[in-house]
Amino acid sequence: ILDAATVVFVRYGVQRSSMSDVAKEAVIARQTLYNTFANKDERLQGTIRLFSERCHDRINAELSEDQNLREQLEIVFKHTVIAPFKRLNESPNAADFIQGYNDAAKEEVESQDERIRVVIEKLLRPYDPILKKNQTSAKKLSDFVQRSSANAKHIASNRNHLNNLLETLILMVLAVTGELET
Repeated sequence: ILDAATVVFVRYGVQRSSMSDVAKEAVIARQTLYNTFANKDERLQGTIRLFSERCHDRINAELSEDQNLREQLEIVFKHTVIAPFKRLNESPNAADFIQGYNDAAKEEVESQDERIRVVIEKLLRPYDPILKKNQTSAKKLSDFVQRSSANAKHIASNRNHLNNLLETLILMVLAVTGELET
């Protein structure tokens, strides 16, 4: 159902999609859909949750301790910033999707953003002694990195601009952790 809802949201936008559209895409009765999700907001929250779970699964599958910090951050950004940016830019209803996303599911989005922040904090934790010398911590830096990267996908004018923003963010993290290659 949630995969079908995603297809419908991308195709028609959040505001114009209907329960009938989702039921038809999922090849189920409308009543079955209503028994699972009472309204569009619940469907949207479920869709965000599903996307987030899949995102976390992909990140966890690709991360390893053998990778350096740059590679680990690139994996996180690939799934949390670049993939959503690409998906939204391919959608003819991206503006409607973003507006519906913000209005209907702000709490769900904030919860998922916190989960990403925790992933980044875990990557930065080995650098805490250096970060403390630089008057910050893994927790503070992870908050900055998560929020900055999430914002980048909304302000970037195109994919190249997004890549430049993320590269600058990675370089800043590498500099403050002492991992920047000179």
